[in-house]
Amino acid sequence: MTLNTIVIAGGGTAGWMAAAALGHLLGEHVAIRLVESEEIGTVGVGEATIPQIRLFNQALGLDEDAFLRATGGTFKLGIAFDGWTAPGHSYMHAFGDVGRDVGPVPFQQYWLRARAAGVAGPLGDYCMNDVAARAGRMHRGAPLTARTIPAIPYAFHFDANLYAAYLRRFAQNRGVVRTEGRIAHVERDGESGDVAALVLDGGERVAGDLFLDCTGFRALLSEGALATGYEDWSRWLPCDRAVAQPSAGAGAPLPYTRAIARQAGWQWRIPLQHRTGNGHVYCSAFTSDDEAAATLAANLDGAATGDPRPLRFVTGRRRRAWTHNVVALGLASGFLEPLESTSIHLIQSAIARLGKLLPAMPVAPALRAEYNRQADFEMERIRDFLILHYWANGRDEPFWQACRDMALPDTLQAKIDLWREAGVITREHEELFTEDGWLQVLVGQGVAAQAYHPLADAISDGDLAEYMEMLPLLYRREAGALAEHGAFVAKHCAMRR
Repeated sequence: MTLNTIVIAGGGTAGWMAAAALGHLLGEHVAIRLVESEEIGTVGVGEATIPQIRLFNQALGLDEDAFLRATGGTFKLGIAFDGWTAPGHSYMHAFGDVGRDVGPVPFQQYWLRARAAGVAGPLGDYCMNDVAARAGRMHRGAPLTARTIPAIPYAFHFDANLYAAYLRRFAQNRGVVRTEGRIAHVERDGESGDVAALVLDGGERVAGDLFLDCTGFRALLSEGALATGYEDWSRWLPCDRAVAQPSAGAGAPLPYTRAIARQAGWQWRIPLQHRTGNGHVYCSAFTSDDEAAATLAANLDGAATGDPRPLRFVTGRRRRAWTHNVVALGLASGFLEPLESTSIHLIQSAIARLGKLLPAMPVAPALRAEYNRQADFEMERIRDFLILHYWANGRDEPFWQACRDMALPDTLQAKIDLWREAGVITREHEELFTEDGWLQVLVGQGVAAQAYHPLADAISDGDLAEYMEMLPLLYRREAGALAEHGAFVAKHCAMRR
């Protein structure tokens, strides 16, 4: 039995990303239908991404500058974490490599040796993206001043609602059929238990073979109809609420996201062409909704351009991302707060995973089990990376003290122990975050390594000192030759207003 019809329940970023990708890849062979209601709003605050989004856009054949014009987009070279170690302190988790290997062991081993000898600068000095971001510069393509300097990897800031609208036009041009209406009932097959159809409030029945649940936190199919269950991770990631509010931009947009620690959580600041996205993620056990909203209002990038919008969530994941013939995408599959801009990536990776494991019908249990195994691994490793930010803090407020006192997952504790005892960072299988990403957060938040690899002693003291001095000079020279970020955006992809 072949797969004839895929039904996507819900629009928004998740729904239209799925529709665009499946319509592009399968449009001639499989009917794609998307059901959404204009009356139901979307969360629509996921405005920062990681570099993998470029692969998704390229796979669809999207013109990068046209996409940025349509979505008010700017470029992103990393995330600055302000105040997490202590008030006034800032470090960056920047994209791309940190340092360059000069021998048999990774760069951090030489940096650890050099730091112990007093000849190393701050870790950020050895990352081209960090240097360019702090200088407010942007460039695409080959380096300008030396061939040995790495190209700059980048992602985007964009308006998620405009991105969904952009992909909606793309998908409908490739045969995806959109149906307007609220889902009143989910009809299941009496024998298999699979979802057979969505019944809309007007009585229309939308049948399909495979269903994608993109209905957000409600998870109308995965939870409402199939009672999949939810694994709560709030014991490790205790923030349970957010308030979002747009503001006018103040000056030239920075080429990075800011994550600013606050008394009982943190604030995001995301520069778009036409506004700044702001939000305050917080723990309701340590501050009230009114206090959180006031904190955000007092720290906007410019004048508010909209009312504050409250959100409630429980960090965690659906116990099975794929159950019966329903695959949960986006917020329907779980929620990891936007601290490392992974929300849109998790949609993207789920779509890619589904493409690789796309079933005939009925769904083979082995395909479903492998999909769930991969999805669980990905979310758990991202979860650990987010927990590290909270646990390794240096703040005095009760919320942050409680985060330092939490018991960590064994998988995270093992990474921390390996780093502390030997300066070693390992990456398992297809973990999202690289060794350099872990390095920047561990060092940036003050988790000290007690030793370095003995092979780092293979180069002389003089050569080590020269190397540690030379690399930042090369990167600063390159950054000085790059275009100012705002001017770069204006030249290549200015939004039409």
